[in-house]
Amino acid sequence: MQEAIQEILEEVEKRNINNQKDLDRLKAEISHKYKLKREPRLIHLFLEASEKQRKKFSKILKTKPVRTISGVAPIALFAMPSNCPPQAKCVYCPGGVNSFFGTVPKSYTGNEPASRRAARNKYDPYLQIFNRLEHYVLLNQNFDKVDIIIMGGTFPFYSKIYKEEFITYVYKALNDFSNLFFKNNEFQYKKFKKFFELPTFDIDDKARIQRIHEKLLKIKSSSTLEKEQLRNENSKIRCVGLTIETRPDLGKLKEGNEILSYGGTKIELGIQSVYDEDLIFTERGHLVKDSIDSIRILKDLGFKLNFHYMLGLNSDRKNDLEGLKTLFSNPDFRPDMMKIYPCLVMPGTKLYELYKKNKYKPITTEEAAEIISESKKFIPDYVRIMRVQRDIPTFVTAAGPDKTNLRQIVEKKCKEKNIKCNCIRCREIKNEEIVKPKLKVLGYEASNGKEFFISYESNDKIIGFCRLRFPSQFLRPEITDKTALIRELHVYSSSTGLGKKGHAQHRGFGQKLIKKSEEIAIENNKNKILILSGIGVKPYYKEKLGYKKEGPYMSKILN
Repeated sequence: MQEAIQEILEEVEKRNINNQKDLDRLKAEISHKYKLKREPRLIHLFLEASEKQRKKFSKILKTKPVRTISGVAPIALFAMPSNCPPQAKCVYCPGGVNSFFGTVPKSYTGNEPASRRAARNKYDPYLQIFNRLEHYVLLNQNFDKVDIIIMGGTFPFYSKIYKEEFITYVYKALNDFSNLFFKNNEFQYKKFKKFFELPTFDIDDKARIQRIHEKLLKIKSSSTLEKEQLRNENSKIRCVGLTIETRPDLGKLKEGNEILSYGGTKIELGIQSVYDEDLIFTERGHLVKDSIDSIRILKDLGFKLNFHYMLGLNSDRKNDLEGLKTLFSNPDFRPDMMKIYPCLVMPGTKLYELYKKNKYKPITTEEAAEIISESKKFIPDYVRIMRVQRDIPTFVTAAGPDKTNLRQIVEKKCKEKNIKCNCIRCREIKNEEIVKPKLKVLGYEASNGKEFFISYESNDKIIGFCRLRFPSQFLRPEITDKTALIRELHVYSSSTGLGKKGHAQHRGFGQKLIKKSEEIAIENNKNKILILSGIGVKPYYKEKLGYKKEGPYMSKILN
């Protein structure tokens, strides 16, 4: 294997191979020559390549480039398994402490890739982040800008001490990884390989993982949240977004202010339905009014919101489609992003017992695909559909959608019915050529406030966008009736390192979107803009755009 890898790398240079197809042919050819039982993976080639080869053949040695195609490197973390608040008895929800699947994160089964990784790292945020950053290095992906999401249950329900410690070590891991493996802005591959005992042909070797954990726990010194946040502002690897999952009844002002102190920028809010009868049937523990109140409060604090919404909670599929329409037509809802989750029947849940007694009729793959494809007709330009199904393997489900490629099935239906989706995900620019970019402004009412979706587009592809809000209530001393809030700024294309120019990133689109937001604010008699930004983005607003810190926000007085 070792000899084959070296010959492949030599032949890549000799033949000047510059695409994945030719590399795959070469791997097959050399593997056959050496009579290998399996071909070496890109990770093996990457680890054995010289620094010169890594730079020269960076594009063809990159694995799963789609991971960072939206401009950031996402990292999903799980808090330790815990049960939900006492009012939350959701009939469909698996997982938790001593569940049917064992002690696993709430609403998961322990079989998902991210939950398995969390368990392997003892649900320690420090270990989880080091493990994920190790993977990004091996995938040859840029990870300067990290977007963190904390999953598995209702994070605000955990104890204050646990939450603060968890978030502290999120930032500390990013900072410590930067200090360990970067010198003068250059990544130290030799040091990295020695620390992680690479190369190895068994990345999941338990003995190796244990040795790495022991090394990390020796350097995991105590710290404070404030200290690590301040460090992260100038770290090589920066947290540009922090997402917390919660419920509407634990997503009000108290929880919102707490999440602001953590550096949170996005809330994934489990509203699940726009019908009280669905929420009562599923013993969700809150009503639609809680969702409406939570949405308004969190938007008025400056958060961007990703709704979790379930299909198939009742037997009337027309209600499912109407519910999705209501989300976009009713100003009390109007999400920025959505994860659509057709309901799965899971062993060990109350819904499973109802299903076995024929008291619940699960939604099918075909029904879910039909509803979601029809909903694509009326999804607004300002919404991004993040997911259309749970990341739970079908071999652990009892009923419900039985295909793991539901998004592809939906796309096929849309093509057959000539339905064009206008959601952000379907229109975000990837590596398409940028031609005569146009600035567009879409205004709409939402949660008693006024929203502006400001975007740069090229041939109907979104290059980047900004969400500007005039809040409906003034919930913090930094916010007055003369204040405008920028809830999100995002420029697409593959993640580009700090200080480097990319296909669309770091080419001035972000600054132009901010400038347009400021102009709109002034036209509407606002005298100040507050931006809710990730901790690692604060220096950008300070140095490039003249903003300064004000509480958890970046602030600018408008002339």
